[in-house]
Amino acid sequence: MNTSEGVGRTGIWLIGARGSVSATVISGLLALRAGLVESTGLVTERAPFDAAPLPTWDELVIGGHDIVDTALEKRVEQLSEAGLVPASVLRSITEGLREVETDIRCGYHPTLHTGSQAEAAETLIGDLVDFRGRHDLRRVVVINLASTEPPVPLVDAHQDLSALEQALADPTRAVLPASSLAAYAALRAGCPFVDFTPSTGITLPALRELAALKGLPYAGSDGKTGETLLRTVLAPMFTARALKVRSWAGTNLLGGGDGATLADPEFAASKLESKARGLAALLGDDVTAPLHIDNVPHMGDVKTAWDHVAFDGFLGAKMTLQLTWTGYDSSLAAPLVLDLARLTAAAHATGRSGPLGELAFFFKSPLGNEEHRFAEQARELADWIQTLRTDLGGTADTDAVVSE
Repeated sequence: MNTSEGVGRTGIWLIGARGSVSATVISGLLALRAGLVESTGLVTERAPFDAAPLPTWDELVIGGHDIVDTALEKRVEQLSEAGLVPASVLRSITEGLREVETDIRCGYHPTLHTGSQAEAAETLIGDLVDFRGRHDLRRVVVINLASTEPPVPLVDAHQDLSALEQALADPTRAVLPASSLAAYAALRAGCPFVDFTPSTGITLPALRELAALKGLPYAGSDGKTGETLLRTVLAPMFTARALKVRSWAGTNLLGGGDGATLADPEFAASKLESKARGLAALLGDDVTAPLHIDNVPHMGDVKTAWDHVAFDGFLGAKMTLQLTWTGYDSSLAAPLVLDLARLTAAAHATGRSGPLGELAFFFKSPLGNEEHRFAEQARELADWIQTLRTDLGGTADTDAVVSE
């Protein structure tokens, strides 16, 4: 097959398939297919991205893993009650939600699993292979949307693929966090991997080695949806105008599952590190930048971020900028997930492997790219789309190959 025919039928496999972001992604895709909503927030639906031969909404098929058993339909009902999914849309997509539910499988649960992690990985791989085969998919893009994990210290088994697989076979060890086991299974199944979370995921050297061995692309990490998005737009402004930023303090208020997870300082550490990394890259390490994340349960899926910026002007004049961002985090994230699925699938179709640094535009801690200025990230993404269009017009397709 030649890629001039397009990327073709593509699977999106969501890790954390019944969570708020995943449920919003699924609802949005079903609504887009039915023409019920506009493509607001979808970068791949605006020029120049809309000219690339990306998978259409009808060509995308969703499945996933989760360790909770709340029915997807029930989860979307909860989002509708919270004001995130319009009731009219919910009524129209109910049958579609039930169909997607049939493709959600039980994921890896670190505390409940018995046996080796290698055995757990084989189950995950089998689910991916079965999904791809049953739906006659050219490829499956695995996207991690599960709850944020605490940072994981590197051990020797993380450095080398051979050592890692020996450790995985040992039933007395749990050498990988859940996010990294999901990445390992995805790569072994021949699937590109995208990490929308700040968890360890695919960042381990042994997993990057596996991606290179399999010739697979990957992207991440930690989707940039709100406060950090504003920072990557505004911080370069201060630098360009030679205004000295002295401090940039931030507070995040949120509820829901994320709020509960990030209320634990151990789990919040990954998120705080990811959010701070970009600001340091843009303004330097001498800027005082305290950042807090507070769980406010009654806020549900609404997130509010407040920033206070202190800076110096000419003759040492002291000035401040204050800003507040309030929105549905899942609504901001979901279109980006669909964009990433389409773009990663296209990259795979052209034979790209390794980190997709051109997708830095979407992430707080972009893999394969040190650029954090939003305008520059947007330019790099637009330039890459032009290359992608050319490659998809005449390069032999690289369908996923399964290694079992």
